[in-house]
Amino acid sequence: MTDPLRIQGRAAALRIENLDTDQIMPKQFLRGIDKSGLKDGLLYDLRFDAQGRPRPDCVLNRADYAGVSVLVGGANFGCGSSREHAVWGLLQFGIRAIVAESFAEIFHANAMNNRLLLVALPPAQVAQLMDDADEPASNAVDIDLAAQTLASRRVQAGFALLPRHRRMFLEGLDSIGLSLSYRAQTEAFAQRHWAAQPWLRDVAARTRQRLDGSHAPNIAA
Repeated sequence: MTDPLRIQGRAAALRIENLDTDQIMPKQFLRGIDKSGLKDGLLYDLRFDAQGRPRPDCVLNRADYAGVSVLVGGANFGCGSSREHAVWGLLQFGIRAIVAESFAEIFHANAMNNRLLLVALPPAQVAQLMDDADEPASNAVDIDLAAQTLASRRVQAGFALLPRHRRMFLEGLDSIGLSLSYRAQTEAFAQRHWAAQPWLRDVAARTRQRLDGSHAPNIAA
């Protein structure tokens, strides 16, 4: 049985600094109006050549790395455009966590809001984790979300999460779910606000009704 409070899987190393979102999810895969099919576009130019043939030198195409769920990347991972499709594609591919020295700010927000875990570690530990990932027989990674720890063959590390991000992962919430968890407090505030200032309640709807009424035809009896 999968433990929702742990991410346990195999890791693959992408030794690419400043890997941007245009590389993670190329523009030709952004034509849909939903999130479907993004798995196929993930890191497309890294995984496939100009004829669409898998590149044998790409770690994600190797049979002994099938099913990896953790990526270990270079510094400034996810820079470039703000496209959220990059995060959706990673999740569809089966990636549940990314470890790097640093992440681009917008990518970090998009990832954490969609519950793709980003773990920032010092360069020396990232390098050790990459070395572990290079050995398919021993590239297992265990991430304890409650304890905020990561373990591989060579690395034992703690990492930081903002309180709201920690809660989202521990309770299985995305950003919308987190917002809805405050629904009772939001409704209570609204009631207090309208009780103190009743003229502000539904002001837009009442204004629309007045405007609609002013344009209604005047039909004589």
